Amino acid sequence: MTPRGTRRDDTVLGRARVSDTPELEAYYAELADREAGALWTVANKIEPWYPQPQSAPVLWRYAELRPLVRKALDLVSADDAGRRVVMLVNPGRRDVSAAVGLLYTGLQIMGPGESMTAHRHQAAALRFVHEGTGAWTIVDGEKLRVGPGDFAITPNGTWHEHGNEGDDGPVIWQDGLDIPLVNALDAGFYEVHPDLHQQPGKVVNASVATYGGNLLPYGAEKWARPYSPLLAWPWEATYAALRGLADAAEGSPYDGVIAEYTNPVTGGSVMPTMGAHMQLLRPGQATRAHRHTGSVVYTVAKGRGVSVIAGQRFPWRKGDIFVVPSWAWHEHANLDDSDDACLFSFDDFPVMRSLGFRREEAYADNDGHQPTL
Repeated sequence: MTPRGTRRDDTVLGRARVSDTPELEAYYAELADREAGALWTVANKIEPWYPQPQSAPVLWRYAELRPLVRKALDLVSADDAGRRVVMLVNPGRRDVSAAVGLLYTGLQIMGPGESMTAHRHQAAALRFVHEGTGAWTIVDGEKLRVGPGDFAITPNGTWHEHGNEGDDGPVIWQDGLDIPLVNALDAGFYEVHPDLHQQPGKVVNASVATYGGNLLPYGAEKWARPYSPLLAWPWEATYAALRGLADAAEGSPYDGVIAEYTNPVTGGSVMPTMGAHMQLLRPGQATRAHRHTGSVVYTVAKGRGVSVIAGQRFPWRKGDIFVVPSWAWHEHANLDDSDDACLFSFDDFPVMRSLGFRREEAYADNDGHQPTL
């Protein structure tokens, strides 16, 4: 069968091949004067044969970022900054302050005893704690205490505020938000709480106590909001679950032993626009390459290794952050032969699935591994 858009003589059809003439240039000017244009002048750009992401693969080393993040403590007050965050910006997405695709991420630091005022916004948010023992957040009245390796969510439209109630040093956690997506849709809103702070409930980590035991409590079927009623996932339980899964199942040839953080009521993603995963690479394991629609931000939760993204090698260790643009070939390897490695990640897969855009493909040549540059 002849591929779509080709003739047997390999002359491409369905692509614009119009040569400029003085008459056409004058015609284009007439259209522009009326805020119009000719589709054939941009068709090859706006309707590509396959995804053409503007984002590039990037790795940010935590050892290099950490001193700069801590430096912000002395340069900017929490009250003045609102949120003291060093954002990570992809060189191809500086126009929207995105780390990759339409996903934003940054490292937020809070000194001992600091707290931020309560607010809410259209963008959904998540947190992954890098270091520090006093971190807390209040989400719609529920106070959550989180520590290193813990994952928490702040669904869009929920009141939330953050702080550090410890006295032994700052807290650094990673924020992930869909701000670029919200702004691309011209749907952004932001509000400050009328009382500046929320009154937290009596039970700390109430949603973890209610939904975190792999049992659905009485009344769970009444939960009708589009995000998870469970708001935090402690590292210890997550890692134990992955270790158990590694004993019971082979896992994915492309991602190792991988599991998604889910809404315990529906089994779906934790929020409508962003999903999150934790994956384990066994000692010395090297995965095969694949690609998919949807962008991913990875954070090294444990161990050391290397990922090959679009033919480039990116060595990583605990705390490092790297990104995989949509439709980029990628594979991972654990460089430690005696211990496992873990990667936390968040993505826009729920959007891709909801819109029917999700597509995945395995790398077929070279025993499933990419050639490196």
